[in-house]
Amino acid sequence: MKLGSVIYKIGEEDAEIAPVIVGLAEVENKKVLSDLVRSKNLIKEAYSYIHYDSSDERGIDVALLYKSDIFTVESSETFSVYLETETGERDYTRDILLVQGNLNNEPISIIVNHWSSRREGEKETEYKRLAASNRVNDIIRNIKEEKPNAKILVMGDFNDNPNNNSMSLLEKESGLYNPFKTVWSQDKGSQNYDFQWNLFDQILFSINFFDANNSALAFDSADVFNSKFLTQYNGKYKGQPFRTYVGKKYKGGYSDHFPVYIQFRPF
Repeated sequence: MKLGSVIYKIGEEDAEIAPVIVGLAEVENKKVLSDLVRSKNLIKEAYSYIHYDSSDERGIDVALLYKSDIFTVESSETFSVYLETETGERDYTRDILLVQGNLNNEPISIIVNHWSSRREGEKETEYKRLAASNRVNDIIRNIKEEKPNAKILVMGDFNDNPNNNSMSLLEKESGLYNPFKTVWSQDKGSQNYDFQWNLFDQILFSINFFDANNSALAFDSADVFNSKFLTQYNGKYKGQPFRTYVGKKYKGGYSDHFPVYIQFRPF
């Protein structure tokens, strides 16, 4: 499977090992994940996965892949984002996935997101992403009530850039650090719309990953994985993600988004 080769290449090119934790968006069902972890590029990595069906109108969800020999899961659950249409009807979107466990014997909480799109306009849909941001802040608040020094990762396709209000709210209310604020530029992002780079795909983390006295892991780097094999090499969209489809025309690429990643190292 194409996605399997992408995940494998991220590890091969940047860390010499496959990623320990992988957040996924636009997942149709568990069979897709089952096929993915058994694909030729990933089967030897022994990935496990967590997925729940949500009430999303398009039938797509988020999921988490993880190497169970390094990350052990203690619990997982999902949280809905309550939205209403202009007529007061319930507007269903993807659930937020919370997975708690131990990474190299260090407790960690992982929150996977895929927030509402901008299809109907950025400003017109901003309230949906602000609602999702507030929901994530509520989840983190509850985690910290039980575990004041909890280490937290928040990842996903937020459909907002690092400087948008929804992302700033996560930093301000939950004390998260967003390394992708300095990665994003006019020449670099994870998604390109109308020849402008966006960085909707991001990974944030709690600032205690900088504390050598209370963490075995330290933040090392963050970047967009825009390897050549994922990139359109010619034509009008040269340099952009190599898409599977452009409109209704099949192009045989991978995605209209580049993956993003962060690396941690031992203190």
